[in-house]
Amino acid sequence: MNEKFAELGSPRRIWAVAALHGDVDRLATLHDHLATRFSVRDRLVYLGNYLGVESRNNAAMLDELLAFRSALLCKTGVEPCDITYLRGPAEEAWQRLLRLQFAPLPHQTLEKLLASGVESYLRLYGVSVNDTRSIARAGSLAITRWTNQLRALQRNAPGNEKMMFTTRRAAFTNAGADQKRLLLVPANFDPARSIDDQGESLWWTAAPFRVTGRALASYNRIVRGFDSVNGGADLDDLAVTLDGGCGRGGPLVCGCFTPTGKLIELVVTGGRGALEALPYEREAANDFHVAAERMPSAASYGYETRQAATA
Repeated sequence: MNEKFAELGSPRRIWAVAALHGDVDRLATLHDHLATRFSVRDRLVYLGNYLGVESRNNAAMLDELLAFRSALLCKTGVEPCDITYLRGPAEEAWQRLLRLQFAPLPHQTLEKLLASGVESYLRLYGVSVNDTRSIARAGSLAITRWTNQLRALQRNAPGNEKMMFTTRRAAFTNAGADQKRLLLVPANFDPARSIDDQGESLWWTAAPFRVTGRALASYNRIVRGFDSVNGGADLDDLAVTLDGGCGRGGPLVCGCFTPTGKLIELVVTGGRGALEALPYEREAANDFHVAAERMPSAASYGYETRQAATA
């Protein structure tokens, strides 16, 4: 088993769920829909950033993720490898917080991790941010004792530790020797580097999200679940952003893709249980996906895609 990346094989469809940021109600609505659509040879990939810093339902969010996984596995023919959790910036920050004693400057490292959303995990386990800052300025032995306590808190929450151990940095399909693949990442991708050499680029980079250079030779499309500047979903290029602002005032977006990267369906979940699932039609001559004008309810969610805004 690849401990860094999820190899999705050649499935029938891939359902990719954007960053959640603690909005368990929208996720539950999406799950109700996917329960009727997910079938054998499908894959479900959550793209990271599950918890919200301001959310009061973070425990319920993890419970919902784990419960839906169990429900899908009850379907005949569905295997554990059909469901993948990517490690978003917040999850990567949490993993690094658990190793804070090894950081050269722990207090500076902590501030970077807080900026990436690690506070949501501290809140999940009832840990004070102020106490965390104080510990980060203590010696390595004190920090080690404290991180061991954090690990124990995670271990004692049913399913949490196992889920974190199974998170992957990215996921990709194997579409065949004569075809390029679909790549799913949490937040970004450096097209000048191979997947194995991405380093922090998958979570933290100021570079634009594009498919250029050597990435063009390997991937038909790269899909991310989180946009740090909250710019809205962007479906109009080889680099796809599914982040509609869920947990930050916008809807939850889920895209259904073929193994070669074609977007065939878009599911948008808004407030009060509103959901719209539409085939993603209107392919341009160059096979790029263009304006999402078939999503009239998006505006009613207080949200517009970049395409619709610029059409």
